[in-house]
Amino acid sequence: MPEGARDPNDLEKLFVERANARDVEGLVALYEADAILVDDNGMEIVGADQLREFFVRYLHGRPKLVSGVQAAALRSSDLALTSSLHVNGDVSVEIARQAPDGGWLWVIDHFAILKKA
Repeated sequence: MPEGARDPNDLEKLFVERANARDVEGLVALYEADAILVDDNGMEIVGADQLREFFVRYLHGRPKLVSGVQAAALRSSDLALTSSLHVNGDVSVEIARQAPDGGWLWVIDHFAILKKA
């Protein structure tokens, strides 16, 4: 099992590493089983099976990803709001939840809530 996120902002770093390694299962492991991801086109992907199918397509022929500039995570109890400004100018936002083991998983991931015009 790949290393998990010990801090909510670790999720973005792990996402970039695993995407660049074309590690579909490692990407799926960053999300809760019933997580929702909204892709660049506004399509909702729900649950581990759909996430897996999405990441197979997403990684096919994809160029190397670069980590964006992350804002400090905003935390409340076991929830955290994370966001990143990406090199293409898009902004992503995510909601993560802390698991009982102390690790963090994404519950909601919006790839490009704000797209550069």
